[in-house]
Amino acid sequence: MTTPNKTPPGADPNQLKRTGTVREIGSQAVWSLSSCKPGFGVDQLRDDNLETYWQSDGSQPHLVNIQFRRKTTVKALCIYADYKSDESYTPSKISVRVGNNFHNLQEIRQLELVEPSGWIHVPLTDAHKRPIRTFMIQIAVLANHQNGRDTHMRQIKVFTPVEESSIGKFPRCTTIDFMMHRFIR
Repeated sequence: MTTPNKTPPGADPNQLKRTGTVREIGSQAVWSLSSCKPGFGVDQLRDDNLETYWQSDGSQPHLVNIQFRRKTTVKALCIYADYKSDESYTPSKISVRVGNNFHNLQEIRQLELVEPSGWIHVPLTDAHKRPIRTFMIQIAVLANHQNGRDTHMRQIKVFTPVEESSIGKFPRCTTIDFMMHRFIR
């Protein structure tokens, strides 16, 4: 069982993106849920709004399935949870599983969350600290605070490392002016 890397209050995954070392790839995946209340599904989980959330509607474990069309390198997951807003709906025990499909998922992380408030960074690395390559990620909520039945998750982000240029190494340009002009049209 591991403890996730918590960000300082107010820190968010966009700071990771601004370093130029990772990019968010959640939009390249197909997302599905074990259950949800009407109006509280995948769209709310991925809308970049910390006020909206996915709410499960059924028995545990509650599952978020993230499937890629091809084998994808994944460096980290970021999950936003807020105990003060969600109380008994807040996850307290989460399992992260990876594999090629539903039939061969293997648990690579199990997290114990104690009244989380903010972004929880979950590194997805192998035994040699390299990012994993997978077709599928499954996040399973195994327990909630105060023995709650349904769960709330406000946001989930999936990150891949940015590949180095094949032309050569260039300094990373992370200012807004450079970011606006970083692609050839």
